[in-house]
Amino acid sequence: MARRVAVIGAGNAGLVCIKCCLDEGLEPVCFESSDDIGGLWRFKEKPEAERSSIYRSLMVNTSKEMMCFSDFPMPAHYPNYMSHSQLLQYFRLYADHFDLLKHIHFQTTVRSVRQRHDFSQSGQWEVVTESSDGYKETHVFDAVSVCSGNFTHPVTPNFPGIDTFQGKCSHSWEYKDPDEFRGKRVVIVGIGNSGGDIAVEISRVAEKTFLSIREGVWVVGRMGSSGLPMDMMLLRRAAFMLAQLLPRALLNWVLERAYNQKYDHRLYGLQPSYRILDRPLVINDDLPVRILQGALQVKPNIQEFRGSTVVFDNGAIEEGVDAVVFCTGYKATFPFLPPSITNSSEGELTFFKRVFPVSLEHPTLAIFGLVYPKGPLMPVEEMQARWATRVFAGLNHLPSLATMCEIIKKEIKTKTARNSKITVLEEDYIPYIDSIAQEVCARPSLLWLFLTDPGLGWKVMFGPTTPYQYRLCGPGRWEGARQAIFTQWERVVQPLNTHPIPEPKSSEKFVAPFLYLFFVCFFCFVLFLVFVFFACFSFLT
Repeated sequence: MARRVAVIGAGNAGLVCIKCCLDEGLEPVCFESSDDIGGLWRFKEKPEAERSSIYRSLMVNTSKEMMCFSDFPMPAHYPNYMSHSQLLQYFRLYADHFDLLKHIHFQTTVRSVRQRHDFSQSGQWEVVTESSDGYKETHVFDAVSVCSGNFTHPVTPNFPGIDTFQGKCSHSWEYKDPDEFRGKRVVIVGIGNSGGDIAVEISRVAEKTFLSIREGVWVVGRMGSSGLPMDMMLLRRAAFMLAQLLPRALLNWVLERAYNQKYDHRLYGLQPSYRILDRPLVINDDLPVRILQGALQVKPNIQEFRGSTVVFDNGAIEEGVDAVVFCTGYKATFPFLPPSITNSSEGELTFFKRVFPVSLEHPTLAIFGLVYPKGPLMPVEEMQARWATRVFAGLNHLPSLATMCEIIKKEIKTKTARNSKITVLEEDYIPYIDSIAQEVCARPSLLWLFLTDPGLGWKVMFGPTTPYQYRLCGPGRWEGARQAIFTQWERVVQPLNTHPIPEPKSSEKFVAPFLYLFFVCFFCFVLFLVFVFFACFSFLT
């Protein structure tokens, strides 16, 4: 059984991993290369090599109730979508509440993680660290948790003629604010969440802004129906179960039609070749508006550079370009790990459930956050940490190597059959986090909840899949989970209720509940018909 665990990085994944280690009776020792916690979410005026970097205006893309730690709700007065500084403050509250800081060694960089000579028997690791004054030290650990993130090594494409371009080329990793682009003609390359944000922000000050995209994307805002957080409206168990029963082509058609009602993605030059359920959405509230206002023009992929002239794939030419910002993502690299783990022929395919490298004889090393869920990442990392620390402690066990490889192959086959262009790191939120929760017996049982606590069962089934649901049962059960679920909408409403408006007349108030009840009954009726159909079909065949 592992006792002493090295935790690399003190961002959100590192903090929750320290806490999970303590929960399982392990001894965490965290190494953080900077002088503070926060990782990605700690803003600095200048980017620092080998560390993640964010821009000044960055806002979260997932709402506070969906992204919080499962046993520590965010303060009710926090906005539903907060800035990086507010999220960092939340991390400080979390670290103080659970007394985590005393386990962190700041300004200490991990230089190498290697298996000990007796790894086949002990499963132990030698970890070499270097302090800010250059002092190196070798430690022995029973297990290693890698929480250093994968946004530290930018990827920059090499277009033909790029060496002839005399303007400034930079990556989003270097971007802080739009001031240096004021009055200039700027090309943004790439349209992930950062690319959309940066394009919008630069378009407010630049003379002209062009957004070059290799492939389109589905763009949605943070606001859902009735002005409530979009993710709280979409990520629900009932909706996911219904989606599993209906043809995927039908669901894609319905959702694409709904989002195109607001603005036509094809007309705006954003229509991708893939269907809306195949890839994660890009979250941006202002991008379509900037396109509509003419401040931002969407262009296809760049064909070549000719000095300050940019030629696009459709033959369009833009002259006098002053700057190019590459929002082309990052490469997940872990230079301190053994090459056999990170440079295998199958790359990320060799990680069981995106956490454990299957090449290791003993499951004493785990990597967190190496996944792109279609939902909030923080609860996923927390669930990964809860599972991994129980494996380290000998309380949970992984399947055999053959079984893990078979599971991985099956998952890849299922994904590629659905969409040949999907990356193996992309995961549907609810089934992925449920699959790990199942490993630690933390997945809520809907049948048991409906039998023992119908009100709670109703909220878990038909309400948003907030992280508190994974603290209702099993190891790590939190007594406050039920109350957190029942009060989650109060915390959503509180920061909005700065100018209270009188409630409508009683006759109007009673209409909405009856309509809601009608739709729920209709949903249950559809489920019943589907069940009867399949039962009859199975009987006849």
